[in-house]
Amino acid sequence: MGKSDGTAAIHRLAGESPQIAAVRRLITKAARNRLPVLLLGESGTGKEVAARAIHDATGEGRFVPIDCGSLVGTLMESELFGHVRGAFSGAIENKKGLVELADGGTAFFDEIGDLPLEMQVKLLRLLQEREFRPVGSLQWKKVELRIIAATHRDLKAEVKAGRFRLDLFYRLNVFPIHMPPLRERPEDIAALAAEFAQEAAELFTPEILDTFLAYDWPGNVRELQHTVERMVALRSEGALRMADMPSALNNHLAAQGLQRLAAEVAEARQGVADLPEFTRMASSPVIPLPETERQEIVKALQATSRQMAKTAKMLGISRTTLYRRMREYGL
Repeated sequence: MGKSDGTAAIHRLAGESPQIAAVRRLITKAARNRLPVLLLGESGTGKEVAARAIHDATGEGRFVPIDCGSLVGTLMESELFGHVRGAFSGAIENKKGLVELADGGTAFFDEIGDLPLEMQVKLLRLLQEREFRPVGSLQWKKVELRIIAATHRDLKAEVKAGRFRLDLFYRLNVFPIHMPPLRERPEDIAALAAEFAQEAAELFTPEILDTFLAYDWPGNVRELQHTVERMVALRSEGALRMADMPSALNNHLAAQGLQRLAAEVAEARQGVADLPEFTRMASSPVIPLPETERQEIVKALQATSRQMAKTAKMLGISRTTLYRRMREYGL
């Protein structure tokens, strides 16, 4: 298969923020050679997408993902390097390992920080000599492949703790690429949401997008993708609604709104001696108890002299929601 410029391959890294634009430039450079690439970043930031983009830019061989966290037990070495017939009980025929399947293409070692030390030694030889030996064999096999590794761990800290080999770290850290968390590139959220929604992209209302922008996305791009796909799959006719959002997102936003209220009321109380005492709520993903929520609304109304627009803004909710809660609580 011939090489391509990789433009189509990296379009999945949607967005125009400086951070993701820099990642796309590094991917293009990484695809021009077969140096090892180390993808760093939090879970869900798109490390496998970046790895596939590097591979697809060359169009050579197979892309073989290897989940290092799942390589456990006595068959770990066989999964990676294969085995010959009779190597152990149950080895009734020769078997190719994941590394050999990637010959001519790309082996993607996902969560390399989880790879046990005994396997790190064998991976180091693969990097240095481009060869491996199947379990039970006396012969070394040569391979020509690109190695891309990814981790959410701090490998320098893992080296210091004795859980990761320093020599392997240096061999992998030839071409590092840091994948930024979504909270650091909020200007990309709308483009990513449209990408994940596909034909339903026009159904995002300004309120939905504002809500997305207010959330910090601890699960990063993966969480946004799952959220959008769920909303599109479960929506009724017409535009997406706030009610279509997962409860975890709504709960988080409710807690954020009350935290903002705590800060703003505390500021408003400075110099106003007769305002009621207000206690800042701790961050929590759980919906506040009705009585607690009622008390916070009462305090917000008092702090703003019942100016509904300002009260809703302080609480981080719409005026419609504020009126509905006031009716529910008899306010």
